[in-house]
Amino acid sequence: MANKKVYIGTGRRKRSIAQVRMTVGSGKITINGKDINEYLPFPTLVMDLMQPLEVTKTKDKFDIEITAKGGGFSGQTGAARLGITRALLQYDEDGKVSNDESFRKILKQEGFITRDARIKERKKYGLKKARRAPQFSKR
Repeated sequence: MANKKVYIGTGRRKRSIAQVRMTVGSGKITINGKDINEYLPFPTLVMDLMQPLEVTKTKDKFDIEITAKGGGFSGQTGAARLGITRALLQYDEDGKVSNDESFRKILKQEGFITRDARIKERKKYGLKKARRAPQFSKR
């Protein structure tokens, strides 16, 4: 096997972390050793994960291996999407594509480069959840 260049990207979302290893190949995507359609329970999550590849028209150009930990399927999908975006940016730097059709410009316009910083708010004492107060009783 020839020594292929590996592009790596790490993504985070909610409580999930995804490490993405991308190599030039046929378009096979695996998450934690399973096929993407086998691992993710909903087609909408698969669509969400594939968006950066579809926007940059590189869907069948890379083999992607994802290791996802923590959180649920939605968080892992969001983390993997950011990881794929970062790996694509790394690939683009090596290719030295002109500024007009650079992946960075395309992905930035679609909002894939920005990390979604929303996480669960911590519970406060005296409350049932982060903001939910105990039920008020007049008598």
